[in-house]
Amino acid sequence: MAYLPGCCRPCATCLLCLYSCQWITAKKRKGLRTTKCDCSWFLFLFCVFLFTLVWLYFAIIILNDFHNFNEFIFKQRKLWVDWSLVLLIATAVLITYSAVLLVLALCLQLCSQPLKLHWLHKTLLILTALVVAAAFTGLGIKWAEEWRSARISLQATGPFLHIGIVGGMTLLAWPLASFIYCTHNTGLKVFLPLMYCMVMIALYLAPLGITSPCVMEENQLPPKPALVGHRGAPMLAPENTLMSLRKAVDCDVQVFETDVMVSADGVPFLMHDKELTRTTNVQAVFPERAALNSTAFNWTDLQQLDAGSWFLERKPFPTVQSLSAGDRYEATQQRIPSLEQALEAAKQSNISIMFDLRPENHSDYQSFVNATLEVILQSGIPLQQVLWLPDGFREQVKQQAPGVRQVYGRKRLQNEKEPLLHVNLPYQDMSSEEIRQYRQDNISVNLYVVNQPWLFSVLWCSGVSSVTTNACQVLNEMKHPIWLLPSNTYLMIWIVVDCASFLVILWAFLLLKKCSQRRQPVESETDVLLTKINSLMQE
Repeated sequence: MAYLPGCCRPCATCLLCLYSCQWITAKKRKGLRTTKCDCSWFLFLFCVFLFTLVWLYFAIIILNDFHNFNEFIFKQRKLWVDWSLVLLIATAVLITYSAVLLVLALCLQLCSQPLKLHWLHKTLLILTALVVAAAFTGLGIKWAEEWRSARISLQATGPFLHIGIVGGMTLLAWPLASFIYCTHNTGLKVFLPLMYCMVMIALYLAPLGITSPCVMEENQLPPKPALVGHRGAPMLAPENTLMSLRKAVDCDVQVFETDVMVSADGVPFLMHDKELTRTTNVQAVFPERAALNSTAFNWTDLQQLDAGSWFLERKPFPTVQSLSAGDRYEATQQRIPSLEQALEAAKQSNISIMFDLRPENHSDYQSFVNATLEVILQSGIPLQQVLWLPDGFREQVKQQAPGVRQVYGRKRLQNEKEPLLHVNLPYQDMSSEEIRQYRQDNISVNLYVVNQPWLFSVLWCSGVSSVTTNACQVLNEMKHPIWLLPSNTYLMIWIVVDCASFLVILWAFLLLKKCSQRRQPVESETDVLLTKINSLMQE
């Protein structure tokens, strides 16, 4: 068995043992050859690695919205777990396992060793592929909007993914050239270089199809989007509490976004969930009524509930760990605030308040609207600081409180009778082109929920007016998008990367061709000597 220069026998033996899960000495390796079946398993290993790599990318992208998934699981199972941590650990294990196997295989190929994958590795690779396929299937069925999130993410990562993929495929030239010069299969010698060339040409030209709003000149960058606190500052305080509103003010948010329900005795209060179990201790105070709708409780009952201790116990965000002792104590003192209290706090802090009125399908919804309007009008808050989201009885609201700003949860229509001034939509529902068009038409666009800096950067470059966020303390610190490249700079990077890649590939093939030509005479002399020894022994 021939070795490449610099590839020692002990190293080759160790690599082969790890890959094949058995100790194979130099004597045993003499008769081993890489078969077509072995090549097929190597190809399968490469595909599994790419598959898990793509899933790792998706896992990182969906972290922006993973709190919604945690809430969904809690509603179904009444169990709070930070499933994002489970997702990342499982993904890291899968990608590490397939990456280690792939590196072993490439090293073995460079050392001209046989690729004898053990059946245990084959089984684990099949299981890895099935697990990742199940994850993608579940994502497509239960969380289809994340596919649109992935498309948006390419606007932030596309230029850098291109560089990384070109770099990875360039490094692949070394083991590929080694295999081509070692194999005696003429078909593979033609097919593999041809396929590799086609892939590399496609990658070299890929930037022609990559678009990103952050490829622009510095002087073209729109103003930084305003921040809207999603239920306040839920990473720093229990959501929908006065403490959360105060923390949001400290993060320079301009709007406090919340959800309003109306108690059984007609008092509007802040609450998002249909039930009280996630954000209060209702199971301890009213165990027999814990499963009832939030609107089934009167205001006196609601005031008995602790709306903050759950935040310290369940730790919905990692930031809970870093809270000061004072903040922890304040969290335990939180109660469900009434809308009147929230309006007073917003008025004193000089921030706006935007809310949904839930549940929309309630039989007494009109009475909910009336009770809410009454509180708003009696609070003394300037009406322009109130942003009204509910669609139900909107015309009545316009008549009774004409100063309230109307925010619509839809895009504008072609034959719009009354022009929209404010829209509030999921960030997946608007493209960069639509955001720019709305901005030109003086329509304020708020997108939700934006937590990750990469997503905030893309929307900033697109020109969005504001974003609703859980991470106001993070986005408030951003003074600039994560990256901003002038088009000429990006063009220069593209050309340099492609040229460097081409030169490295050319060098790898020429160098390995020279090495293979040097090995051929040595191998021929060894074969002649072995033949003579064999003849003498037979005589």
